[in-house]
Amino acid sequence: MKKAPYKLHLKKDDIVQVISGKEKGKKGKVLAIFPGEQRVTIEKLNMVKRHMKGDGKTRQPGIIEMESKIHISNVLLVSDKVGKGVRTKMKKLEDGKRVRVCVKTGDVLDRV
Repeated sequence: MKKAPYKLHLKKDDIVQVISGKEKGKKGKVLAIFPGEQRVTIEKLNMVKRHMKGDGKTRQPGIIEMESKIHISNVLLVSDKVGKGVRTKMKKLEDGKRVRVCVKTGDVLDRV
């Protein structure tokens, strides 16, 4: 797996909005982040069907629906104040903490 060329603007459990593709406009929670691939998995979005073989003990065989990965450039972090996806930038506070800030409104998006 490759190392991420830049620091990603999302974290696990963030609420994001998809800005392109078949799921455009939908919102969901980030379940997993794959920095080397620059992709994220979002809850209940980009669902695909996988034919799974049973292992004989616990897992049942059959067709299972699961979330697939979406490229990180196709999602935006949702701001509580604006209510939709916003672009973000990093800002350093006086105490030295780095937080994500909305580009348009200047709101701090991280839970401080």
